Order: sequence, then structure tokens, then C-alpha cells
Amino acid sequence: MELIQRFIRPEVLIFDPYSPGLSIDEIREKYKLNNVIKMASNENPLGVSPVVQETIKRNAPLSFRYPSAGNPELCRALGLYLGVDPGRIVCGNGSDEIIDLLIRISACPGRDNILAFKPCFSIYQLQAKLCGVDFRQCPLKPDFSFDWQGLLGLVDEHTKLVFLTNPDNPSGFAVPFSEIETLYMSLPETAILVIDEAYIDFASPLDKFSSLQTALKSERMVILRTFSKLFGLAGLRVGFGIFPRFLADYVRRVRLPFSINVLGEKAAQAALKDSMFKQATLELVLRGRQYLAHELEIMDCEVYPSQANFLMFKPPADARVVFEKLLARGVIVRPLNSYGLSHLIRVSVGTETENKTFISELRAILH
Repeated sequence: MELIQRFIRPEVLIFDPYSPGLSIDEIREKYKLNNVIKMASNENPLGVSPVVQETIKRNAPLSFRYPSAGNPELCRALGLYLGVDPGRIVCGNGSDEIIDLLIRISACPGRDNILAFKPCFSIYQLQAKLCGVDFRQCPLKPDFSFDWQGLLGLVDEHTKLVFLTNPDNPSGFAVPFSEIETLYMSLPETAILVIDEAYIDFASPLDKFSSLQTALKSERMVILRTFSKLFGLAGLRVGFGIFPRFLADYVRRVRLPFSINVLGEKAAQAALKDSMFKQATLELVLRGRQYLAHELEIMDCEVYPSQANFLMFKPPADARVVFEKLLARGVIVRPLNSYGLSHLIRVSVGTETENKTFISELRAILH
């Protein structure tokens, strides 16, 4: 123990790692199953676009080259796609890297604090802890809506970053951008509001929920987006942030120079152009979300409203037992123990076949 304390920072000694969902191979091996479906990690149910797959194959010979520093081509493509000045866009190795960089460049250890709701995406807390920055949380309301007054009650002159996920994870709850504007106006001039819109593409109508246009008029608001959900590139790790220009400049200065690889950059550009895949994904998710909610309610599950590509529900039985029995039947969903919600389960919207299989197996377990 003395050796560990000598070389490891105090913040790291008490560090709990991020807990990902179980893999298909792990469950196949554990339960000796041939067929396993994964509906736990909010991945694209259609997989990877054929256009993107062809782009990856075509650019594979470039893998020996370093990517362009700052990913200028991808930033320009994103600027055209979103109607945003490319100078305000910074790409990263997933939006996780952007979160980490924001904390590192903005919050001073031992002085500043960071706010978020509880529960929330664990990376906010993990990276704040690693950086030695005070992390404060306001509990969500019992229905998982946002307690604005409770959050503002934690604000002081040293609040540097306020993280808000909209639609939220793990509940799928979302608020119109007008409510977020009100929160923004209530924060001190020294605080940056960070809106994590990882799931915003599944919110309907999009322009009611996205804060992008508000952020473009602000000097203290950041929007986070990802290619992991709608675009089906979770395995290639591509995310980005939309910043005030001055903040984008400093994020680019400290970002590791080649954090997005050549194939990830090319794949992301191709994904932006594939409107047919995007539309097919949206139609599948919205239709599947409605189907799952209806079938779960028939089985006396309490289903929470969602604007994301997943549903959170409370089964009419012990959630941990239900989760384990689904695993044994080859269906992986997400138990929410790590969120402090051991009575709830989150299920990603899958293909039509996957959705029906999940409902069939759950029905067999419950009845």
C-alpha cells in the first residue's frame, strides 16, 4: 500500500472505472448460446451504413498515414451539415474526449466546481474526479424531470461548468430548448452551460428540443454531439463539440493531435452524406420505440417517456432477476444499478426482429 500511495494520486486511489454494458461474446460463452441480441448500449439497430462500409474499405490503404491535425475536412463537412461556422467545431475521440478537455481547460482543481443532475452520464463525474475538481449533483425529480431550482441552488461564484444531457440518459426525458434558455440566463457570467445532445437526433420535433441555435448566439454555451448513435459509428469513436470561437481555439490547442484516426474521419464524412441510412434509422427507432412502450405497458411495466433511442422501465418483478433471466435467454439489456436505480431497466430500440424477441422473452419471464 505504501508503494501505491507513493506513486498514485489520491484522486485515483478511490477511482471507480466506467462500467460498460456486457458484450455479446461474453454472454454467448457464459450461457453456451448460439444466438444473442444486444439491446443495452443504445447503438444503431441497423449497424453501419453500406456507404460508410465502402468508404472504410476504399480508404483502408491510407491507414499508414497520420490524419490531418484538427480534422479540418470533417469540421467543414459538419459545418455544412449543421449550418455552423467550422471554426466553432472541435472533433474528438468520441464526445468523451471533448468532455474531458472541457474540464481540463476550464475548471481549476481545488477552487472550481462542476454541476450535473443525478443520475447522469458517469463520464462527467469520473473526469471531474480525475482532475481534482469538486463535482456537485442535484437529484432529478421522482418522475426524472429536471429540478431547475434545485440545480441553481448548488451554483456559486466558483461554478465553472454545468452539464445537462438532453434527452437525458438513462431515462430518455427531454425538455424544450426554451427551458434550457431560462436556465442559461439564470447562471452567473462565470459559468459555461454544456448541453450533451448525444441523443437529440431521436427527439421529435428536433427543432423543439435542440439548443443548437441558442448556443450559436451565446458565448457561454457548448453543444456536444456524437456519431455513435444515429450514424452507427460507436466503434470508430468520433464525436464533436460546438463552441464559442474563443473556447474552440483553446480546446484545439490542448487536444492530442491525432485523436481521431483516418478511417474514423473518412467514415464520419460519408455518414453525413448518407441521408437514406439516416432516415431509415430514424423511422425504425421511432416505430420501435412506440412498439416497445405499448408492449411493455401491456405487461404492467411502468414505462418512462423517452425522446431517445431507448426506453427505461420498471418491471412488475425484481429488475435484477428479470435482467439475469433475459441474459440466460440471450437478450442483453442494461440494468441500472450503476445509476443507483436497481429497480429499473433500460432497453435500446432494436430491429423489428430484436424488439419482438425481447418482448417475447420478457413475457415468458413475467408470466
